[in-house]
Amino acid sequence: MFLGQYRHSLDEKGRLTIPARFRELLVDGAFITQGFDRCLMVMTTEYFRQVYERINAMNLADPTARLLRRLILSNAYPVETDKVGRILVPQRLREVVGLDSEAVIAGQGEYFEIWSPPSWDEQMAQIQDTEANNRRFATLDLSSRP
Repeated sequence: MFLGQYRHSLDEKGRLTIPARFRELLVDGAFITQGFDRCLMVMTTEYFRQVYERINAMNLADPTARLLRRLILSNAYPVETDKVGRILVPQRLREVVGLDSEAVIAGQGEYFEIWSPPSWDEQMAQIQDTEANNRRFATLDLSSRP
């Protein structure tokens, strides 16, 4: 599982060092694509295939399904870690989310996200708003079920 958050630098070619704990989960390859919140998503090949199958099963006549297909699939690239544990983040994706010389890598369980530090700091500010969280998460059932 991808958990935790890390800050790493990108080199001039757009290579990003992946945390050692994450690398072992990427041995069979991965895919990087545009995320939903001005971030990038990196998924294992297995998880990406599951997402692909769900998207592929959607009705092509539905405009929202076509937008989702374009967002995820037209921005997806296969990635592999190199000998020192880096992946190459395609320039187009770096531009979309405003990545420059530093990135935040945030585990999300089945996948991880890559954020520009300013965008991640905005997310953290939202998460730290306790009153907003009480309203925002009130309808979600996170309790264990008997």
